[in-house]
Amino acid sequence: MLIRRVIPVLDIRRGRLVKGVQFGDLQDAGDPVQAGCLYASMGADALIALNLSRSEAHTARYVEIIREMVQRSGVPVIAGGGVRTLNAFESLLMAGASAVSVATQAIRDPGFVTRAAQTFGSERVMGAVDVRWAGNGWRVHSHGGLRNTLLDALDWCAELERRGAGQLMLVSMDRDGTGSGFDTDLVRYVHERVRVPLVVNGGAGTVEDFVEACLAGATAVTAASLFHFRHLTIGEVKEGLHREGFAVSQ
Repeated sequence: MLIRRVIPVLDIRRGRLVKGVQFGDLQDAGDPVQAGCLYASMGADALIALNLSRSEAHTARYVEIIREMVQRSGVPVIAGGGVRTLNAFESLLMAGASAVSVATQAIRDPGFVTRAAQTFGSERVMGAVDVRWAGNGWRVHSHGGLRNTLLDALDWCAELERRGAGQLMLVSMDRDGTGSGFDTDLVRYVHERVRVPLVVNGGAGTVEDFVEACLAGATAVTAASLFHFRHLTIGEVKEGLHREGFAVSQ
């Protein structure tokens, strides 16, 4: 039976954990390594740690944060944010990351996904897709959500799978930080187009939201502010999924 994973997302800027709403209004939420270790002790199946800084100094610090998080938490850590080269990809794997998330660079150069999958294995490549509803479909955004690429989200998810991404992280920018629930229509439509594991992010507010996302096809469900500010615990989410018949890890 497929085990549904519950994964906290840690956005890291200048070495600190931050959280915002719809990709803006960032608030300090503490030390990322301490948060990662706490989540691991609470039953997190993995951690997703994303680098929001772009300077070389802060990127170097981010790699060290990943190394420390992996060593101290004891759970898989998926790293990403600003990965533009295979060397940067490899540096995160060498720090212990179980997989690396790529978003903007994949849009700039779709062949980058192919080369990463061929070099490191598809299981190490997560395609991250930030989307907004455009009235007649979902459009992919790049550069941390700042630029509308006009790419159709469903087509782009299928392209990432074709190029070798072993899993996808689907992020609803409209729902990010709002607590209004995951965009289950988006999840359902993408699930119908791809076969790789689908990690969904953006909008969780209640245990029922996580259940609805899994019913729509998510293989992993995530949250950030909901966990950071203790509105829900990982255990409560897993209990809710279990009650509805989904297999979860203990």
